[in-house]
Amino acid sequence: MTNGLARPSPPDGDRGGRPCTAGSQVEIAGECAWFCVPSLHEGHGTFQLFTEGDDLYDAMISAIEGAEHNVEMESFIFAADEVGRRFATAFAARARAGVHVRLHLDAFGSDFPAFAAIRRDLELAGVRFKWFHPFRWLHPLEYIQRNHRKLLVVDGRDAFLGGFNIRRRNSRKLSGEGRQRDSHVRVSGELARVASVLFDRLWNDATPIQPDAIPEAPTGLDALLVPSHSRRCRQRLACLYSGLIEKSRRYLVFTSPFFAPGALIEEAVRNAARRGVEVRLLVPRTGDPPVAGWATRAAYEPLLAAGARVYEYLSRKLHAKTSVVDGEWSVIGSANLDHLSLFVNQELVLIARNRSLAEALRIHHEQDLQDAAQVTLPQWRRRSWRERGLEMLGRTARRLL
Repeated sequence: MTNGLARPSPPDGDRGGRPCTAGSQVEIAGECAWFCVPSLHEGHGTFQLFTEGDDLYDAMISAIEGAEHNVEMESFIFAADEVGRRFATAFAARARAGVHVRLHLDAFGSDFPAFAAIRRDLELAGVRFKWFHPFRWLHPLEYIQRNHRKLLVVDGRDAFLGGFNIRRRNSRKLSGEGRQRDSHVRVSGELARVASVLFDRLWNDATPIQPDAIPEAPTGLDALLVPSHSRRCRQRLACLYSGLIEKSRRYLVFTSPFFAPGALIEEAVRNAARRGVEVRLLVPRTGDPPVAGWATRAAYEPLLAAGARVYEYLSRKLHAKTSVVDGEWSVIGSANLDHLSLFVNQELVLIARNRSLAEALRIHHEQDLQDAAQVTLPQWRRRSWRERGLEMLGRTARRLL
């Protein structure tokens, strides 16, 4: 592979097929770039970006109502509120019309008593329903891994993915100016077909991933859907991010609810800043839960000392997960920059080599900075001993976030 960010393929027998592991940071950053940073050509495909829940939900419902064959949805949170009931009504109507509808929800995020009536109505209408990893006494450790993906696929021709859950908190109409800040993207064509394959794989618990599910060495593509795990790499998202960061030359723009990705990515970000890359990180002022904010702040001083810029979002809860590299590469999806998303949970992101999408995400990031406060190194070094103590607790809890 010679295009884009990927390096030439290794010779036969040299690392071929050996899965990446979470060992040496330096070794991983180089080795996983062979497999995990795709070789994409620069494209001009159209991606529809959503930053308002009402707009997204209207588009998703319209797509569901137009479904002719299949509707497939995954979500971490599917609330039993006005938004959740609206989707349930649309699902039930299509199922009664003979459309094959499947709903795969995370048991930790959505299995609450209020949802029981919605589930009953869906199943009576013919919707096939499944919980991801409900708690089982015989397999308690399985409960640690969650399905954090947010995905809707309609007829294998349109797919929506990103950070939005199904709940009123994302709606301006229902939650007003305090609504959650998030991002989602709509894709079509081959990417939607791949999304359907990935949905089916997780629905059926098919492991390892089938060879045709996602190409390890894509050719002729300008974008790719990347799940948490692949046949060759058990931590593909961490390797993807570190490879992109390693290759950056001008700027890196990150928006994330958390920043506790581990030594591999944090070192790559600091190295990029030291070599003159403009690095901007936007995270929320208030962590949710609070320990997540403490863990994020534990990374501030090394980042600031390396020359990175850190901003704290003030006006709303920040839930968007987007990255832009050099105005050319974009990543948007469900994965936070934290240990659980990068190494444990089921996640799904879009990586695209598309300047239009990169510019749109960069503009939204800069608009968000207007509602943020910059954290400077002198200011940060004057923080209280109480804050330093909370950071130590957050650092200790990083692998639980």
